[in-house]
Amino acid sequence: MSLAETHDIRVLEALRYGDILVEGMLPYSSNFTLLAWVEHEGIGTHAVYKPRRGERPLWDFPQGTLCFREVAAYLVSEAVGFGLVPPTVIRDGPHGVGAIQLFIDHDPEEHLLTMHGAGGYESDILRLAAFDYLVNNADRKSGHCLKGEDGRLWAIDHGICFHEEYKLRTVLWDFIGQPFPPDVLHALRALRQRIQNPRTPDLKRTLKHLLMASEVRALVQRLEYMIATGIYPRPGNGPAIPWPPV
Repeated sequence: MSLAETHDIRVLEALRYGDILVEGMLPYSSNFTLLAWVEHEGIGTHAVYKPRRGERPLWDFPQGTLCFREVAAYLVSEAVGFGLVPPTVIRDGPHGVGAIQLFIDHDPEEHLLTMHGAGGYESDILRLAAFDYLVNNADRKSGHCLKGEDGRLWAIDHGICFHEEYKLRTVLWDFIGQPFPPDVLHALRALRQRIQNPRTPDLKRTLKHLLMASEVRALVQRLEYMIATGIYPRPGNGPAIPWPPV
């Protein structure tokens, strides 16, 4: 069984506290993205290390925040119960503070559109489309989804999410105006209850350390809007599909 399948606390501990050995750069990345080996107390795994200092400046996102958004996306995916994003943490490493994400062994010939076309991933894709709406993903390329060797659909590259302005750009516009499936709507309502419950403040408090306060407020507002409307969104005024789409 792979580390991705076990997905237990030991994986997160290895990512948080393990010794990091950088093996090299990953190709085709717009930012400084490294493949690393992480080992801690008998657990060893490959991980993707994205140092903050290697982030390419963007005009609409604050400099040096992309790695924190990667971690926020993982936390929201877990909190809503979708389990789409590989375990991701923020920590100091050989090239400074950055995001460390579990590397998913995958078929490089497969991506979101091939999985969508082949079938068998309908429920995952419906959850993914809702998740991208929730986190306001400005860059859902097809290649940002992996078909793991475990057969799961995994979503990666969430550095430009959570902007307070509506910036959803995705290759998944198949469901415009369709109602959320019952399980998705139930998950959104459960997330709202968790966020609003004063006895469980950890998620909102943690997000405030990773994002700007206005972005956390916008996340909550999108969640409320999703529950109120119950349908998948339409594109906004700006570009609706990322380039390149794959």
